[in-house]
Amino acid sequence: MRVLICGGGVVGASIAYFLSLRRVEAVVIERAGLACAASGKSGGFLALDWCDGTPLAPLARRSFELHAGLAASSGREWGYRRLETLSIALSARRRPGSSQHAGLPEWVAREARLQQWLGTTATTAQVHPAEFTHGLMAAATERGARLHVGNVAGLTRGPADGRVTGVVADGEEVPSDAVVIAMGPWSVLASQWLPLPAIYGLKGHSLVLRSRRPISPHALFVDYEAEDGTAHAPEVFPRPDGTTYVCGLSSPAPVPVDPAAVEPDPGAPERLRAMIARFAPALGAAEILAAQACYRPLAGDGLPVIGRVPGVEGAYVATGHSVWGILNGPATGEAVAELILDGRARTLDLSAFDPARLPPLPPDAVRA
Repeated sequence: MRVLICGGGVVGASIAYFLSLRRVEAVVIERAGLACAASGKSGGFLALDWCDGTPLAPLARRSFELHAGLAASSGREWGYRRLETLSIALSARRRPGSSQHAGLPEWVAREARLQQWLGTTATTAQVHPAEFTHGLMAAATERGARLHVGNVAGLTRGPADGRVTGVVADGEEVPSDAVVIAMGPWSVLASQWLPLPAIYGLKGHSLVLRSRRPISPHALFVDYEAEDGTAHAPEVFPRPDGTTYVCGLSSPAPVPVDPAAVEPDPGAPERLRAMIARFAPALGAAEILAAQACYRPLAGDGLPVIGRVPGVEGAYVATGHSVWGILNGPATGEAVAELILDGRARTLDLSAFDPARLPPLPPDAVRA
C-alpha cells in the first residue's frame, strides 16, 4: 500500500512515521522543503493540560505522552526536555512596585512581576520543532518512507467512482492508494479539487537569539504594556542548545502561494527585539541568529480539521492545528494512520475534528 502525504511539516512527517511503523509506503510531497514553514519556525512548546475543557484535550494529552515516548525511544536528539513555565507582567509606562521580582529567573527584568506558575516539569516541555520534524521523517525513511520535492497541482481520480488515485506533481502523475492533505494554511489550495472547509493563516514573527549569559530553562508568557499603551503577549522559550526563541506580533498579512516567500513584516523584528530588551535585558543585546515569520493554520471554528474528506474515497485531511501543531502532530499522525489502515482511529475519537462539520469552500474561491 502507498499513501501520499501532501505537506512536509510536523503533521505530514508524523503521519509518515506512524504509517512506516505499519510497513506502509509513505511518500511525503513537499514544495519548498521539510519543516520550511511553521514546523521549523515555531516555539516547539508542549503542554499536557492546557487544552483541558476543550475538544482538544484528548488529542493534546495523548500527544504529550507520545512526545515523551518518542524522545526516550528514538535515539535521536531534537531538544526535548521538561521545563517550568511562568506568566509575567511588565509595563513600560508605569513604575514597578517593590519586591515584585521574587520567584523570577535572574535574567528577567527587575521590574517584571510574577503573575502565575503555568506549568511544571510534569506538565510542560519543549522540542526544537525543525529538528523534531526532520527526526521523525528520518526515522520514517529508515522504514521505507520517501520525501518527494515537488509542487502538487492536482489529483487523479478513478473514472468510474471518482476515488482519489494519486496526485499530479510537477506534471507527473504519482499513483497511490490514499492521499492526505496536510499543508498547513496552504491546504486551502486543495479546495480546488476536494470539498474542504476554508483554512486561514495567521502570521506570527519570531527571533532566535544566542546570549553570552546562561538562560535557565523557564518558558515565559509575557503580558507586556508598551510605552504607547498597546498590549502585547510575547513568548520566550530557552532551548538546550544555548539559543532562545522569542515570538510575538501577529499580523493579518495574506498567505503567499509559495511558502518560501514568507518574510517578516517591515520593522517587526526590530519591534520584537525592543520588547525583549525591556523584559529580559540579558537577551536585549544577544546575537540574532534568525529573524523570521510563519503562518499558523486555522479553521473557522478554531479546531483542527482531521479525517476523511466528505464524499471522496481515498482522500484525507489533517490541518488547522493553530498554535498547537508541534504538540499535537504525533497524536494526529498516529490517528490518521489508524484511520487509513484500520478504517477508524483507535487511539482517539476524531469526531470533533470531522471536516464535514464545516461548509466546504467553493472550488472557484481559490486560485494557485
